[in-house]
Amino acid sequence: MIDSALLPVHGDRVSLRVLQEADAAAFADGAADPAVQEYGHLPEPEYSPASVREMIRAVAVPGLERGDLAVLAIARRATDAFAGSLVIFDVQEQGAEVGFWVHPGHRGLGIATAALDLACRLCRASGLTELRARTVPDNSASQRTLGAAGFALERTAVDTTPAGERIALLHYARPLDDPAASASL
Repeated sequence: MIDSALLPVHGDRVSLRVLQEADAAAFADGAADPAVQEYGHLPEPEYSPASVREMIRAVAVPGLERGDLAVLAIARRATDAFAGSLVIFDVQEQGAEVGFWVHPGHRGLGIATAALDLACRLCRASGLTELRARTVPDNSASQRTLGAAGFALERTAVDTTPAGERIALLHYARPLDDPAASASL
């Protein structure tokens, strides 16, 4: 289970923190970006600030309380501004899956790689031993980000996305027993 008491997790440039109602407009704006729409495979086809606030109340908060779902904000460390979303889901005894997207106004800065490193620290400190991720074969940016964050490609398989689509996906994994993942929170 994800230990929400460990949040927020801070790095040099970004933090992973609980998604807040104040993030709703930026979340909805970022989720509407064509690249997020194409590659994010989000559970909802579109978001409004009101629907994001409802998702926080009905999905994100209960998931963190149970420890089986963490819908988190990637925030710029210096300003705490919402820069994207990172979700830890399918939490099982040994591992979980991670998904992420970065708001277009914050891309190209290494934010996603830094956020994945923080997610690995959080999961390791929560007692998990592996973090998994999936992406589509034509999402080269996600593949580069996962590789830079220490994830290794394991296989390609047709699978179901969080949006419910059956498509070919690249499956990645990162063991959490390495020194970077076990760094103190």
